[in-house]
Amino acid sequence: MSSPAHEEAPSPQAPGQEALDAALATVIDPELRRPITELGMLESVSADASGTVRVAVLLTIAGCPLRDTITADATAALSRVPGVTGVEVELKVMDQAQRDALKERLRGPGGQRGIPFNQPGSLTKVYAVASGKGGVGKSSVTVNLACALAERGLRVGIVDADVHGFSVPALMGITQPPTRVDDMILPPVAYGVKVISIGMFVEGNKPVAWRGPMLHRALEQFLTDVYFGDLDVLFLDLPPGTGDIAISVAQLLPGAEILVVTTPQAAAAEVAERAGTIAAQTGQKVAGVVENMSFLDMPDGGRMELFGSGGGELLAKRLGAVVEGDVPLLGQIPLDIRLREGGDAGRPVVLAAPETASAQALQDIAGRIQARPRGLAGMPLGIQPR
Repeated sequence: MSSPAHEEAPSPQAPGQEALDAALATVIDPELRRPITELGMLESVSADASGTVRVAVLLTIAGCPLRDTITADATAALSRVPGVTGVEVELKVMDQAQRDALKERLRGPGGQRGIPFNQPGSLTKVYAVASGKGGVGKSSVTVNLACALAERGLRVGIVDADVHGFSVPALMGITQPPTRVDDMILPPVAYGVKVISIGMFVEGNKPVAWRGPMLHRALEQFLTDVYFGDLDVLFLDLPPGTGDIAISVAQLLPGAEILVVTTPQAAAAEVAERAGTIAAQTGQKVAGVVENMSFLDMPDGGRMELFGSGGGELLAKRLGAVVEGDVPLLGQIPLDIRLREGGDAGRPVVLAAPETASAQALQDIAGRIQARPRGLAGMPLGIQPR
């Protein structure tokens, strides 16, 4: 029997619905950090016999700043499905009912506002990063610790609570504004860290001339209206000193722990002691002390202590006596021009130059913070008596 001169190649099998849905479940909304399939953002997806996939995605608002990212991610995910020959993404906008449903998914039944970090079941560690005076590198320490923890896989957020001297957006390289979904604010994400700052609402470099009540209201709105999701760690970058914001943090987040940043100079440690001592008055804990600008490594292998020495250790001992508990010196960060360069470029040194001594010191401090257990005091354990 003679074989046919040629055989027709079998027609490609169109991708199945289950495979398409599974692919789209890997597409993460860049602001909410959850799959679009869980957020009600997937309106429809289908494939024709030729393998062309058509997908309709619902954006939260018409001017979604990351619409191109969603299109690219959906296209890439569907293109990996066997049998797909092309992808067409149509972007639509949620109606009010769909936005209400989204807010209920995120905030829980009724979509009610509140400070989620005060809820009995919250496992978020909240650290208020404080200093006695400005210029000690408090904000640089905050963003580097946040990025170091995010790099380890933790879900991390930053509230830039220094309303008058905000700097976190620039240090993180964030230029996009937050997205508003009715009364809910979605914070921008950089290096896996969700960030909110008053600087995102100010045009240019205009100053914020607010007094106490407005400062309190701004912080309260950041904590209630901004959707951070389930965080492992939340940092608050406080203004220097013991003013209105420090008091508001104690009122709004009584479970927050104080992380005090100082320099090795004894006089600076004395000033920083006031920032930590406020914890004794408010009943908060002091998580520890970070000594910044500790020394300068010299080319010959020696160290130059430009700002003296011992300030961090002295501060830890004094704060321990005030709060009647152990206050550790979490680490000493050397002077490093690359730490400053990373801040100017909007790329923290723990990511830009991880091999440097300053980056390694910050990683060590982040590791000590990560290892601190979350207390269960006051949390329900779900145990019912028989």
